[in-house]
Amino acid sequence: MLANEILPILVQYWPLVIISLVAAYLLNNKYWKGLNRYQGHWAAGYSNWWRLWDVKKRNHHWTTIALHRKHGDIVRLGPNVLSFADPRAIKAIYGLNKGVSKSDFYPVQGAVSKGKPLLSLFSTTDEEFHAKYRRCVNNAFAMSSLVNYEPLVSSTLTYWLDKTDEVFANTGKSCDFSQWLQFFAFDVIGDLTWSKRLGFIEGNKDVDNIIGFLGKFFDYVAPVGQMPILDRLLWKNPISLLAQRIGLDKRIHPVTLFALNRSNERASQVEKIKQFGLSDDEKANPRGIDLLSKFAQASHDHPFMDDDRILSTCASMVFAGSETTAISLSAIFYFLVKHPHAYTKLMQELDEAAADGRIAARPSRTLSWPEAQNLPYLDAVIQESFRLHPAPGLLLERVVPPQGMYILSDFIPGGTVVGCNAWVVHRRAQVFGHDVDAFRPERWLDGPSATMKRSLLQFGAGARTCIGKNISLLEMYKLVPSFLRRFDVRLEHPARDWTTHNAWFVAQRGFVVRFTPRT
Repeated sequence: MLANEILPILVQYWPLVIISLVAAYLLNNKYWKGLNRYQGHWAAGYSNWWRLWDVKKRNHHWTTIALHRKHGDIVRLGPNVLSFADPRAIKAIYGLNKGVSKSDFYPVQGAVSKGKPLLSLFSTTDEEFHAKYRRCVNNAFAMSSLVNYEPLVSSTLTYWLDKTDEVFANTGKSCDFSQWLQFFAFDVIGDLTWSKRLGFIEGNKDVDNIIGFLGKFFDYVAPVGQMPILDRLLWKNPISLLAQRIGLDKRIHPVTLFALNRSNERASQVEKIKQFGLSDDEKANPRGIDLLSKFAQASHDHPFMDDDRILSTCASMVFAGSETTAISLSAIFYFLVKHPHAYTKLMQELDEAAADGRIAARPSRTLSWPEAQNLPYLDAVIQESFRLHPAPGLLLERVVPPQGMYILSDFIPGGTVVGCNAWVVHRRAQVFGHDVDAFRPERWLDGPSATMKRSLLQFGAGARTCIGKNISLLEMYKLVPSFLRRFDVRLEHPARDWTTHNAWFVAQRGFVVRFTPRT
């Protein structure tokens, strides 16, 4: 009876009803959980559409920095999202055993195989699954394993340096340095994972258009990740996944296919290792044991490490192992050529180390990992580049446990998405000094370097720290001094600044240089 009376009114006044419902929804977002006490962009409290729109502009890191400088240490980025600028929040948010989990932003970045998401160490939100998975592969990425990988990195590094000489330095051609460094990073991943360079350096080209695909993929995941439900409507909708599972849709995620094709070339060897473990001959390989072999050994030791997880881990190397390393390498070289004083000082350190025997005389002029570790100004340059241009440019999102928690002195309700943006935290004047926007490597030699290193987030923090961190560091600490000992580098257009493109990782555009052989 009541329904019969109300329904005609609703039909008659439907525009007003819709407006009222929308207004109620927006106001509920604004004042939900009391998060309205935190300032931010005026639209952020009402809807995540503002955050999606701002991320899609590709400069969200600068937006977040500006909001924190205007509103303070805690900024509201969405109805249920808070960003923290104080480095002391790192321990509270990312520390061990906090009951905090990754948000739904991360599964958006997961690959798909045969209609099923490939859960990786990076994309899973299940902390128990992550811990079990990580135990299987920890040994492969431990610092103690670097001695196994250095011959593989050295092989590709020497080849890349020779190609730099052949293609650019001896011809006088200009070079898109960011791209050339990414070709190096991809071929290193090939050598480390499959003991085979993939052809990026040799052909000076994007093999299988995988870099082009990754660029488009990150352009998708960065904004869509701000509203993950959109991914379940677009990329991973149930109809599309079902069609893949029953064979109607035979498409496969390009990164998964890329990793699968390389791994299939070693299928018989992988099966043998899974069954019997690494042989003595494989362990004694002078070129080192590659990651695929170590993942197969992990499968032998841990039944949990099945074929899907071997494939997923290889695909993760392609996803994250090249992009972030190339971005960090580009930043190091860019800041050096933009700051001649730092460039000269680093070259002086390298020349002195070579003259007094701290760097061995090799025809390739490359450095070993231990040699690079004993160059304090090189370390300062790399740390300062990490600080000023960290690879991730969005919030490293985590979800507060249901009971809520204190972050610093504020109680944050359960279910709230919280996190720090590396670009914000790395510009904390109280930690890094008043000149936080300047490139000054000397701060790492004169200041509290231990405190500053604890405040860096370029590899994440806590249990979810990037598992490939040590491999990335090995590449960088070897490549930078080795390159500088063989070539002088200068900008083709010194008056121009590069531009940045924040699609989750902050890539660079317009870093065009010329090389001169160094005698």
